Amino acid sequence: VIKGTRISVELILGWLANGWTFEQILESYPHIVRDDILAALAFAAERLREEDYIPLPKIAA
Repeated sequence: VIKGTRISVELILGWLANGWTFEQILESYPHIVRDDILAALAFAAERLREEDYIPLPKIAA
């Protein structure tokens, strides 16, 4: 969760995965800043380095 908010890293990753830009996120949630989004990405990247994971095959839409 982004400090001082109820916005989770998972939520930010979901927005980005759905095509939201940093600007769209920041306009929709003015109480967070660009560094919060970057910190969420860095946190997720670090977790992936630390954990074992199995990549899932891409499913055609």
